[in-house]
Amino acid sequence: MTETQPLLRDSIPLEDNDLIEGSDEDKGSAGKKIGLIIAALLLLGLVVTGLVLLLQPGTDTARIRDIFIIFMALEFLLIGIVMIVLIIQLARLTLLLQNEIKPILDSTNETANTLRGTTAFLSEHLVEPVLKMNQYLAGLNKITDFFKSNKK
Repeated sequence: MTETQPLLRDSIPLEDNDLIEGSDEDKGSAGKKIGLIIAALLLLGLVVTGLVLLLQPGTDTARIRDIFIIFMALEFLLIGIVMIVLIIQLARLTLLLQNEIKPILDSTNETANTLRGTTAFLSEHLVEPVLKMNQYLAGLNKITDFFKSNKK
């Protein structure tokens, strides 16, 4: 058998002040969101400023080409960073599957095997004797009906 697992009601706190006031993780994620919004606004401002400067009269095509190349390099840098984050998230998902999901599946498989053994035991020691007794009683009933019909 397996070791006993804690009950669900024991693992859920009934009173938690962090849930009421907000935890530190919520405050940290709010700070990250604000930082991302500020960074996006700064980037948008830089793009708008660059476009305004490009539309000034007397701007030659070489300058437009150079600025376009710079924007493409920044885009490739951003794509590279996003790819690194994606690879890290994929690695974390793989670790989650190995460390959390696999033990749950193993426990479920063990429970199913135990249940299979229990049903086999009950079938052998409870259901089969009851069926045999019903067979014997049905046979005895037929014999008594046979003798009752001969007396008439």
